[in-house]
Amino acid sequence: MAQVHAGDVVPGADRFGAIGGTPPVAPAIKGSKEEDEDKDEDDDKDEDEEIVGYVYLTSDVVDTAGYSGKPIHTLVGLAPDGTIVGAKMLEHHEPIVLVGIPESRIEHSLEGLIGFNPLQAAAENEASPEVDIVSGATVTVLVIEDSVLRSAGRIAQQLVGGPSTSDRPTRAVDMEAGEETDWSTLLGNGAVRRLQLSVGDVNEAFVRSGDARAVARPEKGAPDATFIDLYAALVSQPAIGRSLLGEAGFERLQSRLQREQSAILVMGAGPYSFKGSGYVRGGVFDRVQVTQGTETIRFRDKDHERIDRLAAAGAPRFKEVALFALPDGTQFQPADPWTLHLLVQRRIGALDKAFTTFGLSYRLPQSYTKPVTSAEPIAPAATAEPAAIHSAKQGAGRPRASEPGEPLWKRIWRSKIASIAVLVVMLVVLTAIFFFQDILVKHEKLFDYIRLSYLAVTLIWLGWVAQAQLSVVNVLFFMDSLRGNFDWSHFLIDPLIFILWFSVAAALLFWGRGPFCGWLCPFGALQELTNRAARLLRVPQIKVPWGVHERLWPVKYVIFLVLFGISLGSLALSERLAEVEPFKTAIILRFMRDWWFVLFAVVLIGLGLFIERFFCRYLCPLGAALAIPGRLRMFDWLKRYRECGNPCMRCYNECPVGAIHPEGHINPNECISCLHCQVLYHHERKCPVLIQRRLKRERRAALSPGTFGTSSQKVKPAPSAPKAARVLSEGVEQ
Repeated sequence: MAQVHAGDVVPGADRFGAIGGTPPVAPAIKGSKEEDEDKDEDDDKDEDEEIVGYVYLTSDVVDTAGYSGKPIHTLVGLAPDGTIVGAKMLEHHEPIVLVGIPESRIEHSLEGLIGFNPLQAAAENEASPEVDIVSGATVTVLVIEDSVLRSAGRIAQQLVGGPSTSDRPTRAVDMEAGEETDWSTLLGNGAVRRLQLSVGDVNEAFVRSGDARAVARPEKGAPDATFIDLYAALVSQPAIGRSLLGEAGFERLQSRLQREQSAILVMGAGPYSFKGSGYVRGGVFDRVQVTQGTETIRFRDKDHERIDRLAAAGAPRFKEVALFALPDGTQFQPADPWTLHLLVQRRIGALDKAFTTFGLSYRLPQSYTKPVTSAEPIAPAATAEPAAIHSAKQGAGRPRASEPGEPLWKRIWRSKIASIAVLVVMLVVLTAIFFFQDILVKHEKLFDYIRLSYLAVTLIWLGWVAQAQLSVVNVLFFMDSLRGNFDWSHFLIDPLIFILWFSVAAALLFWGRGPFCGWLCPFGALQELTNRAARLLRVPQIKVPWGVHERLWPVKYVIFLVLFGISLGSLALSERLAEVEPFKTAIILRFMRDWWFVLFAVVLIGLGLFIERFFCRYLCPLGAALAIPGRLRMFDWLKRYRECGNPCMRCYNECPVGAIHPEGHINPNECISCLHCQVLYHHERKCPVLIQRRLKRERRAALSPGTFGTSSQKVKPAPSAPKAARVLSEGVEQ
């Protein structure tokens, strides 16, 4: 872990003092004096020292689990008044950052938090600032932002003694109050609150923001036209919840919520969506958040449930209705005022967006609350005592009382049910294709349609939408875990990746690496589909001479062994060198990256237009890693004729990855199980062996009794021996 100077997180600080308190906080000290051995021990060494701020680790205060499921350790500096003055990411295990996006871009995105004072914002009911979203790392950035803001609020409360969500409630939700009622009553008594924005309101807000690029792109439409009509309600209160969700819907909500956990219902109409589409890709709703005091709460897809329509009589039909459960570990007080903030985005460039925020203030009507008779004891404030700042790793694994008991991976799996179902269907279909391949390959056009359709789904949904692209990084991480503290929960964090790896492991025993490399690899699908398009456009194809090809395909094994050897000493370095895979650029980040990464990926795809699956053949370290255990497969499903390779060479000439030797032998290490050779094996018009059998059969049929007697019929003579040999050797259709 890199050493951090105190001045990196608290400007003007010279060193860290000793940590103290719970959660642990260290003072940032200015004016450190050099030790002088000649000085008397009784000299006052602290007379010139000044505490200019405080430093803490976010993972010691709140949950900071990122996309990888492991904590993201961020060091945060606070001024004595609680203002955020610095933030530096110390340690993480985010794969998209390790092998895709520079850490500097992530840290640069946090600059928008500098200068924010959570205590002042809570007193004035201001929204928290928005960080610059880094394309392709939305989840990571939002997790870091959320952890910095929530932890800063809590630490500032402890150090400064400002307003606290946990120490000020005087009223609580009355679970017995109220009764089921209609929409008009709920809207009239304040149980449902509304925020209505017009096109003019939004345009004026961007004008006030001072961003000229955003002002130059105003929303289209009349100024008084509706931009969004937004409503919110606290539905964990039984009377409100039963009114809006119905009896069955409220009971289903109650079965989801933990004790004292709250839930809100957000409803929207108009052209602007409060959900957006970012949560589909990254799992985090980036357009809405809840603030209460110093607490800032974002929602993940696992906290969300889509509601079709409201049960309350007279309720309008909304375009979007979302039920959000407040995540465990927050200090949300449902009886206290809170604000739902709506983030409005405006595109100002190819990759840039401008933002403005609107707030919908909510306070549970007093008729649904009751006075608090006794308050829980408040945790003592942290006290900073002077020593050296502790290691981020030492505090990484300590459990906190506020953490939910259920493992993170289980919550993620529940939130990905739809994606898991689609992937399982894909795997079932692929299994059926392989088990019934002898039937399918006899129908050339049908099989070609099935294969192209499957590859399109693999590229578009599995790759670009679900972003389930396996990588050699996964292999290196697994091998490193076997040498250390192996924990299945690390691999269960991403359900699609885990299921894919489980299916790959099973397929290795039956067919080798072919099912993944030939059917389930999004980048492989991209190469094959683009090459197919190139062929349609008559782009000339290059047949690599066998002697050259035979010396090039071992290159990928060398690359894998080098990466594996480096991982034994430095896993982080090997993960960075794994950029030889263009998967992150072309699939995960969808080419939204620095130009040199994009150029590298485009060059590889361009080579694949002339040499089909060029990267798969010669450079892919993941394919090499899978080929090694693939030799343990139990079955050989690919059929060959005795004449294959001697003299017939059609399969050798047409194999898309050069996995068939000139003598007809199929190299299982190189085979991607595209089944093209099996189509030829059963094709009576393309396979020279079957052509000869068909011609002999037709000749026998022509010479059989009943075929003579008419002068109009002519018997086609059988080909001479030299011609038959030429048919076999050249593989030319008769």
